[in-house]
Amino acid sequence: FWPALTSYLLAQIAKIVLRFIETKYIDLKLMTSTGGMPSSHSATVCAMVVATGRYCGVSSPTFAIAAVLSIIVMYDAMGVRYETGEQAKVLNRLFTEWMDQGIEQFQFPHGKKLKEMVGHTPIEVLTGAALGIVLGFVMPMV
Repeated sequence: FWPALTSYLLAQIAKIVLRFIETKYIDLKLMTSTGGMPSSHSATVCAMVVATGRYCGVSSPTFAIAAVLSIIVMYDAMGVRYETGEQAKVLNRLFTEWMDQGIEQFQFPHGKKLKEMVGHTPIEVLTGAALGIVLGFVMPMV
Protein backbone atom coordinates (compact mmCIF):
# COMPACT_ATOMS: atom_id res chain seq x y z
CA PHE A 1 0.00 0.00 0.00
CA TRP A 2 2.62 2.56 1.01
CA PRO A 3 4.78 2.36 -2.13
CA ALA A 4 1.66 2.81 -4.28
CA LEU A 5 0.39 5.77 -2.25
CA THR A 6 3.82 7.39 -2.13
CA SER A 7 4.23 6.97 -5.90
CA TYR A 8 0.85 8.58 -6.50
CA LEU A 9 1.66 11.55 -4.27
CA LEU A 10 5.14 12.07 -5.76
CA ALA A 11 3.75 11.94 -9.31
CA GLN A 12 1.09 14.52 -8.46
CA ILE A 13 3.68 16.76 -6.77
CA ALA A 14 5.92 16.38 -9.83
CA LYS A 15 3.06 17.68 -12.00
CA ILE A 16 2.85 20.81 -9.84
CA VAL A 17 6.63 21.34 -9.96
CA LEU A 18 6.80 20.83 -13.73
CA ARG A 19 3.88 23.21 -14.31
CA PHE A 20 5.55 25.79 -12.04
CA ILE A 21 8.79 25.53 -14.05
CA GLU A 22 6.78 26.01 -17.24
CA THR A 23 4.42 28.81 -16.12
CA LYS A 24 5.85 30.23 -12.85
CA TYR A 25 2.41 29.53 -11.32
CA ILE A 26 1.70 27.04 -8.54
CA ASP A 27 -1.45 25.13 -9.51
CA LEU A 28 -2.48 23.05 -6.50
CA LYS A 29 -5.52 21.75 -8.39
CA LEU A 30 -3.08 19.41 -10.15
CA MET A 31 -2.91 17.34 -6.93
CA THR A 32 -6.32 15.89 -7.78
CA SER A 33 -6.21 16.07 -11.56
CA THR A 34 -5.75 13.38 -14.17
CA GLY A 35 -3.48 13.51 -17.19
CA GLY A 36 -0.13 15.22 -17.51
CA MET A 37 3.49 14.38 -16.77
CA PRO A 38 4.13 11.95 -15.13
CA SER A 39 1.20 9.54 -15.05
CA SER A 40 0.23 9.05 -11.43
CA HIS A 41 -1.93 6.08 -12.41
CA SER A 42 1.11 4.35 -13.94
CA ALA A 43 3.28 5.25 -10.96
CA THR A 44 0.69 3.86 -8.56
CA VAL A 45 0.07 0.54 -10.30
CA CYS A 46 3.75 -0.08 -11.07
CA ALA A 47 4.72 0.53 -7.43
CA MET A 48 1.90 -1.85 -6.45
CA VAL A 49 3.19 -4.53 -8.84
CA VAL A 50 6.78 -4.30 -7.61
CA ALA A 51 5.73 -4.26 -3.95
CA THR A 52 3.43 -7.23 -4.55
CA GLY A 53 6.25 -9.11 -6.26
CA ARG A 54 8.58 -8.39 -3.37
CA TYR A 55 6.03 -9.34 -0.72
CA CYS A 56 4.20 -12.29 -2.34
CA GLY A 57 6.75 -13.42 -4.92
CA VAL A 58 6.63 -13.05 -8.68
CA SER A 59 5.13 -16.51 -9.16
CA SER A 60 2.12 -15.80 -6.92
CA PRO A 61 -1.42 -15.36 -8.28
CA THR A 62 -1.58 -12.01 -6.46
CA PHE A 63 1.38 -10.73 -8.44
CA ALA A 64 -0.20 -11.93 -11.69
CA ILE A 65 -3.43 -10.08 -10.89
CA ALA A 66 -1.51 -6.90 -10.02
CA ALA A 67 0.55 -7.12 -13.22
CA VAL A 68 -2.49 -7.61 -15.46
CA LEU A 69 -4.33 -4.77 -13.73
CA SER A 70 -1.35 -2.44 -14.23
CA ILE A 71 -1.18 -3.26 -17.95
CA ILE A 72 -4.90 -2.49 -18.34
CA VAL A 73 -4.59 0.81 -16.44
CA MET A 74 -1.58 2.00 -18.48
CA TYR A 75 -3.07 0.88 -21.79
CA ASP A 76 -6.31 2.69 -20.98
CA ALA A 77 -4.43 5.88 -20.01
CA MET A 78 -2.71 5.99 -23.40
CA GLY A 79 -5.71 4.80 -25.39
CA VAL A 80 -9.29 5.65 -24.53
CA ARG A 81 -8.54 8.36 -21.96
CA TYR A 82 -5.96 10.07 -24.20
CA GLU A 83 -8.34 10.08 -27.17
CA THR A 84 -11.11 11.45 -24.95
CA GLY A 85 -8.89 14.43 -24.16
CA GLU A 86 -8.07 14.97 -27.83
CA GLN A 87 -11.79 14.92 -28.69
CA ALA A 88 -12.50 17.37 -25.86
CA LYS A 89 -9.98 19.81 -27.38
CA VAL A 90 -11.77 19.69 -30.74
CA LEU A 91 -15.22 20.03 -29.18
CA ASN A 92 -14.14 22.93 -26.96
CA ARG A 93 -12.72 24.73 -30.01
CA LEU A 94 -15.94 24.13 -31.96
CA PHE A 95 -18.16 25.36 -29.14
CA THR A 96 -15.99 28.47 -28.73
CA GLU A 97 -16.17 29.26 -32.45
CA TRP A 98 -19.94 28.75 -32.51
CA MET A 99 -20.44 30.93 -29.45
CA ASP A 100 -18.23 33.64 -30.99
CA GLN A 101 -20.48 33.53 -34.06
CA GLY A 102 -23.54 34.02 -31.87
CA ILE A 103 -25.04 30.56 -32.31
CA GLU A 104 -26.75 30.40 -28.93
CA GLN A 105 -28.11 26.87 -29.05
CA PHE A 106 -24.53 25.56 -28.84
CA GLN A 107 -23.37 26.07 -25.28
CA PHE A 108 -20.73 24.27 -23.27
CA PRO A 109 -22.19 21.32 -21.37
CA HIS A 110 -23.11 22.46 -17.85
CA GLY A 111 -21.77 25.92 -18.75
CA LYS A 112 -18.10 24.93 -18.76
CA LYS A 113 -15.53 23.52 -21.16
CA LEU A 114 -14.87 19.80 -21.37
CA LYS A 115 -11.82 18.56 -19.48
CA GLU A 116 -8.98 18.15 -21.99
CA MET A 117 -6.26 16.65 -19.81
CA VAL A 118 -7.61 13.18 -18.98
CA GLY A 119 -5.16 10.76 -20.61
CA HIS A 120 -1.46 10.38 -21.19
CA THR A 121 1.10 10.21 -23.94
CA PRO A 122 3.37 7.15 -23.96
CA ILE A 123 6.26 9.14 -22.46
CA GLU A 124 4.05 10.31 -19.57
CA VAL A 125 3.01 6.71 -18.89
CA LEU A 126 6.61 5.47 -19.16
CA THR A 127 7.86 8.17 -16.79
CA GLY A 128 5.14 7.37 -14.26
CA ALA A 129 5.89 3.67 -14.57
CA ALA A 130 9.60 4.29 -13.97
CA LEU A 131 8.81 6.35 -10.86
CA GLY A 132 6.58 3.60 -9.51
CA ILE A 133 9.07 0.83 -10.24
CA VAL A 134 11.89 2.69 -8.51
CA LEU A 135 9.79 3.46 -5.43
CA GLY A 136 8.49 -0.11 -5.36
CA PHE A 137 12.07 -1.34 -5.08
CA VAL A 138 13.55 1.29 -2.74
CA MET A 139 10.78 1.60 -0.17
CA PRO A 140 11.12 -0.77 2.76
CA MET A 141 8.53 -3.53 3.11
CA VAL A 142 6.61 -3.00 6.32
